[in-house]
Amino acid sequence: MVKRLLAPVPLAAVAIALALVALLTYGVVQNTPDKSIDDAIAAGKRVPAPPLDLPRLDGGGRLSLATLRGKVGARNFWASWCPPCRGESPILERWHRRIAARGGTVLGVDVLDLESDARAFVRRYGMTYPILRDGDGGSRKAFDVYQQPDTIVIDRRGRIATVVRGPVTDADMQRVLPRLLKERA
Repeated sequence: MVKRLLAPVPLAAVAIALALVALLTYGVVQNTPDKSIDDAIAAGKRVPAPPLDLPRLDGGGRLSLATLRGKVGARNFWASWCPPCRGESPILERWHRRIAARGGTVLGVDVLDLESDARAFVRRYGMTYPILRDGDGGSRKAFDVYQQPDTIVIDRRGRIATVVRGPVTDADMQRVLPRLLKERA
């Protein structure tokens, strides 16, 4: 019986099964969203926003989050192919117009999208706030963004004050932006 268990075929089958389990475990661990930002916010903490420096969708050079320090802002990760992004774009535009004169801004980050589709989306929905282009979506991981849309709200000191996973609503913006606009840098 022991010799039969040690035969090459059963050993190979066991080795393959263990390798598949290890590979599956690795895949699950690597693709599980990092919740460190969400955990910090849930604990009442504000964490520094990761650096972000991307080209502008309109071709007007690059924009870095560092240049927006001192402004309250909503950083919205979106894509033209995302149906919920279509629904929230008028809300984001309204809020951008409301907060611009008070030291605030909305900043869009177009991810995993064709540039031509993104430009058409911006024209169609009349988006006037700055839009950055992240064609390969590389910036998302630093912000724990694994879906579109996600909105990261940043205070004047460059810290993440809240995160809205999924489409943003007027109530989401009303809950946080007026309070942050009253804070000093």
